[in-house]
Amino acid sequence: MIYWWKFIIVLTTSVLSLRLLRPLAIHLSLVDHPDTRKQHTGTIPLIGGLAMFLGFGVGILLLTPTVNGLWTLLVAQLVLICVGVFDDYHCLSANIKILAQIASALVMALIGGLMLWNLGDLTGAGIAVDLGVWAVPFTVFAVVGAVNAVNMIDGLDGLAGVLTLITFTAMSILAFAAGFEEIGALLLVFPAIIIAFLLFNLGIFGRRRKVFMGDAGSMFLGFSVAWFSILLAQDNVQAMSPSVALWVFAIPLFDTVTVMLRRIFKRQSPFKADRNHLHHILQKAGLSYKQSLFTIATAALVCATIGVFSQLYQTPERILFSSFLGLFGLYFWFIGRLQKSLA
Repeated sequence: MIYWWKFIIVLTTSVLSLRLLRPLAIHLSLVDHPDTRKQHTGTIPLIGGLAMFLGFGVGILLLTPTVNGLWTLLVAQLVLICVGVFDDYHCLSANIKILAQIASALVMALIGGLMLWNLGDLTGAGIAVDLGVWAVPFTVFAVVGAVNAVNMIDGLDGLAGVLTLITFTAMSILAFAAGFEEIGALLLVFPAIIIAFLLFNLGIFGRRRKVFMGDAGSMFLGFSVAWFSILLAQDNVQAMSPSVALWVFAIPLFDTVTVMLRRIFKRQSPFKADRNHLHHILQKAGLSYKQSLFTIATAALVCATIGVFSQLYQTPERILFSSFLGLFGLYFWFIGRLQKSLA
């Protein structure tokens, strides 16, 4: 079945939501101000996340999917949207946001029954690594990790949107390929709402109509990536293996883990804000904003493509997982060397 007209309706709804919410955000002072870390010009409305959530709701109404646990996804998303909007309005502490993320992950796992039960056959012995009693804590860890990966990569216009666009598109392809049409169609809602956001965020409609997704948007997208990754990797679906999930979301994970490890090595809080993310380093190395965005997006697309084809051609999970770790090690080393050369 072709879903193009529903895709257009969701995209249009999201565009209208952004257009209507923008003046309201300015009136309520729900805006981002430039500072030493944020180098944009003028105040920018932080309504991208709320508009994307509304667009996703319209997508569900149009598709009426019968996906198990969908209502818990909406509840958890709403919790993060509310916390994110409040944080965008009146900066909350990192601890409060982490607690909200943990609460949402627990809703997903304990009430919705969606959690990581196993990590796949990582040893090549033909036996999946069963998490057993560690399923819930590992699921919470994975969700919080994905949420913060999107949040931390959201430091360059269009970057978080483009990277999650690639991830959701890859997961949709895998869901359709595995015969799960409803899940694949639902995943296509995300490219629609993200494209609508990017039209404003990248200034396609003019710089005067620019918006940011804010913490509400990054947490909404990060949680959704985690929810669908776990859904597609479980035994009753198995549209992709857990190792493939790492590949389709590789660059945000690489960036976040690298930054947090370096902060820990310096005895700093892993959640301390700084300008040591991949996009900051590339710009410091002399790349322009567009060159940095293109470079990171290309790397993400290559990794996601590897993940998709590895799943379609049934590449052994131990090879996928070990190569992912090897690539991360190479990334960690390269970024460290690059930072030293720029110091």
